[in-house]
Amino acid sequence: MPLQNRVDPFGELLAVPARGTLFGNRGGRFHTDARTLTRRRWVSRRWICCVLEFKGRHRDVWGRFYTELFFLDEPTALAAGHRPCFECRRADAEAFAESWREAGGLGARPLADEMDDVMHDERLCGRAKRLHRRAIDALPDGAFIALDGEAFAVRGDGLLHWTPRGYDGRKARPRRLTVDVLTPPAILAVLSVGYRPRWHASADR
Repeated sequence: MPLQNRVDPFGELLAVPARGTLFGNRGGRFHTDARTLTRRRWVSRRWICCVLEFKGRHRDVWGRFYTELFFLDEPTALAAGHRPCFECRRADAEAFAESWREAGGLGARPLADEMDDVMHDERLCGRAKRLHRRAIDALPDGAFIALDGEAFAVRGDGLLHWTPRGYDGRKARPRRLTVDVLTPPAILAVLSVGYRPRWHASADR
């Protein structure tokens, strides 16, 4: 039986066999010794997205230290409110922070904690996912929207339908429409100035 640790663009945790291409955590452990979830879905504001392998380290998934989570790809992780890890993905994390600086007109790159504070306010409404109403025409590649309860990623002039195993369909991006956006506004700004997330291979089919 798979663990309930696959993250969808709404930030929900699913129990499905699909592993995904990236993993991460939400600041610590919120699973039980029986490897089930409590009512909690995060420990701290530090929600990160990591590579699957780093320096030959081996993890006991859902062991003593933190609750490992898995993502189909980086646009999925960003939609859920995770950012690149500064240890295992330093180049990506620095590019993300530099794009954040550029988008905000800041004099210096923000610290990780500064970004985490902003994203935490933008990704949650109590325990629920915070949605943001935006014009679909202005959304950058890599943004996620909700249509009829389903998650779609914006890519060029199309919308890619998300599933835990990959994107299984594409349709034209509608115009002059206001939609519910899953990706937090600060991350939308990062994508808008040129940060390029890592897509799942199915996005190119």
